[in-house]
Amino acid sequence: MDFGNKTVIEDLSFDVHKGEVFGFLGSNGSGKTTTIRALLGIYQPTGGELTVNGTPFSVSTGTKLGYLPEERGLYKKETVLDVMIYFGQLKGLTKTEAKTHAETYLARVKLADKATTRIDKLSGGQQQKVQLGITIMNDPELLILDEPTKGFDPVNRRLLMDIIEEHQRAGATVIFVTHQMEEVERLCDRIILLKDGKSRAYGTIEEVKSSFNNASLDDIFLEVYGDENAQPERSE
Repeated sequence: MDFGNKTVIEDLSFDVHKGEVFGFLGSNGSGKTTTIRALLGIYQPTGGELTVNGTPFSVSTGTKLGYLPEERGLYKKETVLDVMIYFGQLKGLTKTEAKTHAETYLARVKLADKATTRIDKLSGGQQQKVQLGITIMNDPELLILDEPTKGFDPVNRRLLMDIIEEHQRAGATVIFVTHQMEEVERLCDRIILLKDGKSRAYGTIEEVKSSFNNASLDDIFLEVYGDENAQPERSE
């Protein structure tokens, strides 16, 4: 993957197994988001492809995919419930189904009292909850979550991790972009660690730890990046 004369992603190949949570790890600027966007066709890749069950991915293949970008992309002047219903209908739900899902989800994440509030009146964390609710509305087979718990306090981080685990148990495959190592330890079956657009570690958590003399994930991150200022974020 090139931007102008700069190669951002180079010779990167990995598999994600059906039904697993796959951790996509790396410091800011390591190529995580660029890789995901190139695979989804948001960026035009200079090479490579994403296949699902051996078939090249495209919207027309019918794979139910939910993508939560790091940036929020909601209609800020509309109410929470109207926005969720709108996106639910885009995902193929009836208006009634979308409304039911939205109301159930908002109650689950303690935002039921915000249903008629405009998006721009919510805090950043509340907007992120709404965006996650939209991402999972049609029970996607493949969930791609880019820093889904960014900016959350420990209580809300745990709530969202519970929701992610529930979808995995229901059969969803999850690609989880993060640099929160405690989330990786709890959720991920296998991981890949990127630096400068290349894989520096790949496999199950135990395989990766074994290849680094059984070091912790935090220590592995520091060894790969060699800079304490690039260490992974930790929750309070």
